[in-house]
Amino acid sequence: MSDFAELESTLGYTFNDKELLNRALTHSSFARENGDEGKDYERLEFLGDAVLELSVSDHLFKSYSRMDEGVMSRSRAGLVCENALFASAKRLDIGRHIRLSHGEERSGGRDKAAILSDVLEAIIGAIYLDSGFETARQFTMRFTESFIKEHGMDINTVDYKTRLQEYVQRKFKGSVLRYEVVHEEGPDHKKIFEIDVLMDEQVIGKGSGTSKQNAGQAAAKSAMDKLTKRS
Repeated sequence: MSDFAELESTLGYTFNDKELLNRALTHSSFARENGDEGKDYERLEFLGDAVLELSVSDHLFKSYSRMDEGVMSRSRAGLVCENALFASAKRLDIGRHIRLSHGEERSGGRDKAAILSDVLEAIIGAIYLDSGFETARQFTMRFTESFIKEHGMDINTVDYKTRLQEYVQRKFKGSVLRYEVVHEEGPDHKKIFEIDVLMDEQVIGKGSGTSKQNAGQAAAKSAMDKLTKRS
């Protein structure tokens, strides 16, 4: 078994049962290639997925008392999706430690979003088995909150894009909304985006922000303010 000290330091968690971490890092192709079929991360991934969803649901419910069920569902979906897990797994440098078959190694398995996101979920499942839900929840919240900050997600705001869509469907039946990035400036780590929201190809709102998501929300709020004043 490998020395996991470096990875455990990065994760901020030291396993009591090292075999759990070993299993969480083992791809099915490696297990098959080494005659250990079934001794891979897939069952841990299944468990970790459930722990992750409950942890994020608990966080949203307790931290955002004014957030309705629809916004909570959309926020949770954005935080537990493959892209979010992949970004967190890359930041934690998990790919370097995964055990892969020679074929999967050659095909770039260490950088595949599907594999990295699955392994991160398996690690969550392994931590849950090793130390219980509360420890797994704390670990999950560390990388979830980092993802929120790094990607400019503001889940404590009103979902103006959804509100605008529902308002337009109710008041302007048959009209089509479209968001367009009209300008962006600044270095990659500090970009400012400007977005227009159009209804039937007419600009009805403008917004800017440090992410496309925030700029789109600002544009939708601008449009809502104008449309509701007009009615």
